Amino acid sequence: MAARFGGRQVIVGAVLVVACATALMQLTANLRLWALLRVLCGAALMLLFTIGEAWVNQLADDASRGRVIAIYATNFTLFQMSGPVLVSQIAGFTQGRFVLWGAIFLLASPLLATIRATPHASSDEHAGHGDWRRVLPRMPALVIGTGFFALFDPIALSLLPLFAMSHGMSSEVAVLFASALLLGDTTMQFPIGWLADRLGRERMHIGCGIVVVALLPLLPWAVGSPWLRWPLLYVLGAAAGAIYTLSLVACCERFRGVALVSASSLVGASWSAASFGGPLVAGALMKTVGHEAVVGVLLCAALAFLAAAWWERRRIALRAPS
Repeated sequence: MAARFGGRQVIVGAVLVVACATALMQLTANLRLWALLRVLCGAALMLLFTIGEAWVNQLADDASRGRVIAIYATNFTLFQMSGPVLVSQIAGFTQGRFVLWGAIFLLASPLLATIRATPHASSDEHAGHGDWRRVLPRMPALVIGTGFFALFDPIALSLLPLFAMSHGMSSEVAVLFASALLLGDTTMQFPIGWLADRLGRERMHIGCGIVVVALLPLLPWAVGSPWLRWPLLYVLGAAAGAIYTLSLVACCERFRGVALVSASSLVGASWSAASFGGPLVAGALMKTVGHEAVVGVLLCAALAFLAAAWWERRRIALRAPS
């Protein structure tokens, strides 16, 4: 679709679909129609996710790509955090809240109208290599890294407070666990992107994975100490968010044109699958095994990312001429 119509046109169309589908929910209480409208919203949002990330990646130059993608990731997190706040503010506006939400989506239109040119996916000389079956074997660590953060994000917001309460924390303090993680994620992406541009992006990517793997097992031990838990949660949130940010950066280093759009779609699919299925698995394990299972699930996902990164490096080393 991006190759045929262009990135800007697809993004504008997706925004309009989301806005209209959301507003139409105000007009009916039929669950089947709601399901159809939700499917339309999900498909349009996935297009925004895929084309938007590919677009940002193509616009960033090699020297500053880490910082540019970090700004994008920071804004992504900030808007994720602001969504529930907006919902709570308009919850009482029952006569037109879905129409209002549709109008909020349309606020993006003036900014989109100022854009005169966008990268066109079909113009790249490597467009013939954009099939996802060719792209996926070149990015297992990026797909798994994205899946890890897509799993980490909802678990941090919903299940980690339950983990904290199981260790004797009050509900007020337990909610702050998620806030500390999100604070680290939001405030540290640009500094980590800056370091990645200077010290090496692959090195920083793997380093963040190692930090996550090192800190997660300490969480049950540190949860009872205010002097340990808040710094640990802050650094953990920063490192976890950077795994996702640097996965996006690596996408553009490896792919161009249609291949980049395909890579972004795989990233989006990984996000959707992990954010949907991961919390269900973690929640079920918490019920059957215990609240420590939430740490185990995240640790397994982080170890899978490091294993995939090691496999990628080994594969490159084996293919390199001796």
